[in-house]
Amino acid sequence: MKKSVLVLCTGNSCRSQMAEGFLHSFDPALEVFSAGTDPSGALHPLAIKVMAEEGVDIGANTPKSVELFLGRPFDWVVTVCDGAKESCPVFTGTVGHRLHIGFEDPAEASGTEEEQLQVFRRVRNGIKERFGEFYQQNVKGGRR
Repeated sequence: MKKSVLVLCTGNSCRSQMAEGFLHSFDPALEVFSAGTDPSGALHPLAIKVMAEEGVDIGANTPKSVELFLGRPFDWVVTVCDGAKESCPVFTGTVGHRLHIGFEDPAEASGTEEEQLQVFRRVRNGIKERFGEFYQQNVKGGRR
């Protein structure tokens, strides 16, 4: 049976979208979604750009509200907000396991585009590493 993962943040424009993209790249058969409690109007263009550098296309994705998923059970719900700066959303639907893997919000980066890209790349690399570990330990043959 396919495992399902929901990745949550506030705006669903950067971190959760990058995590969703990486999880799909690790296992295209995995049911993975991302959502936010206060979804943005669009994905951040720098998130799309830095993911493309990794060969992962998230350009067609759109921010979604967590409310779209409340009636659906998930094996895993993972929050990616940075707890020091924002409150993490809570998923009230049926969940097998909950996990928090926090990252700073790259959308808050300032400076030149290159300076912002450095922040987006650092966050992207952290997401790839931590979600790779999550996938290997918990999803790919891991606990249900």
